[in-house]
Amino acid sequence: MRLSRYFLPILRETPKEAEIVSHRLMLRAGMIRQEAAGIYAWLPLGLKVLNKVNAIVREEQNRSGAIELLMPTIQSADLWRESGRYDAYGKEMLRIQDRHEREMLFGPTNEEMITEIFRAYVRSYKDLPLNLYHIQWKFRDEVRPRFGVMRSREFLMKDAYSFDIDQAGARHSYNKMFVAYLRTFARLGLKAIPMRADTGPIGGDLSHEFIILASTGESEVFCHADYLDFPIPPETTDFDNVAGLQSAVDKWTSLYAATSEMHDEAGFAQVPADKRMSARGIEVGHIFYFGTKYSAPMGAKVMGPDGQEHEVHMGSYGIGPSRLIAAIIEASHDENGIVWPEAVAPFDIALLNLKSGDAATDEACDGLYRQLAAAGYDVLYDDRDERPGGKFATADLIGIPWQILVGPKGLAEGKVELKRRATGERELLPLDGVIARLAGRP
Repeated sequence: MRLSRYFLPILRETPKEAEIVSHRLMLRAGMIRQEAAGIYAWLPLGLKVLNKVNAIVREEQNRSGAIELLMPTIQSADLWRESGRYDAYGKEMLRIQDRHEREMLFGPTNEEMITEIFRAYVRSYKDLPLNLYHIQWKFRDEVRPRFGVMRSREFLMKDAYSFDIDQAGARHSYNKMFVAYLRTFARLGLKAIPMRADTGPIGGDLSHEFIILASTGESEVFCHADYLDFPIPPETTDFDNVAGLQSAVDKWTSLYAATSEMHDEAGFAQVPADKRMSARGIEVGHIFYFGTKYSAPMGAKVMGPDGQEHEVHMGSYGIGPSRLIAAIIEASHDENGIVWPEAVAPFDIALLNLKSGDAATDEACDGLYRQLAAAGYDVLYDDRDERPGGKFATADLIGIPWQILVGPKGLAEGKVELKRRATGERELLPLDGVIARLAGRP
């Protein structure tokens, strides 16, 4: 993509309303635009990152055996009355009426709707276990939306829902999501620590939040430092191996880790002093097991192997891809801008023509642009008639992992400069050696 033809509304000044780093940088980098309190338009650069995050989330959900569908954003109030949550949920729920004065709502979550879908079609234990998920926009009318997409009213959510014949099966489904989440966050360049958490309005008695440590985190968390060195379950993980998955979950819950709401000073004191970590954290995922909380009042039953009807045991599992992007920026930035992990960067390479209009640099850049695209790289080619300093600032701000700098001085010696955004390391390369160097990059 040529930057001269791209829609990238960079802001030179930091917006006054932006309180935290991710909000400031997302606005400045032209990723989002606020349309109302807590409601944002995703501009092209931001949408590219959001789509990459969604792809990784989707791959790991599919790998674990979950099946994707898509539910509507508008739900009937009658479903929520069946579960008993319509009046209990609070003002965060946006309640509306259609033209026929039927009571509806903009879904803040989907336990009721997925239970209704399940009970309409599934009759036998032979169709279990089942885990259905979707990636869909939600709305919760936060009393004070702030921090950009970190705490917005409209947000993108991956929510999955598991159905099992009994508690043992439900625990295995829970473990599948637990491991899938560890893998998802690692692929996004994040080190997430699972912590015991309050179940809140979702309900249930087993819950973990996945927390990344960041100095700008929303709340204080407490954990054993060894979690930072635990290996992530591999791609070859067998999600049907009940004992193997339980072992992995046991390891990742064997040491002290808790959010402030669940913190136990006496328990934390048992951690060796040199291993106690008290830090700020950002929630990036939350999983729940809640048994028959929804299946019982809504009549979601299956015929069991004993010939009797059984209320299914359920769990729900959430990841907020839109919120995740802010969390990644909070964990990965410097004074010049965003430092994207390669897996979610909007482009692979920024190609900077340091003297647009010069025949030699134009020819070299055009040739490199074609070669890099042919080699499968997604390139943002800064071909604007702009001073080099402005191009450097833009490339650093939007955080593309690799920058190729092409200027008259280097070309006179047949060379271009390759810069790694994360470290600032630079090296001179022959013009015809760039692709080989990138292919062999660490």
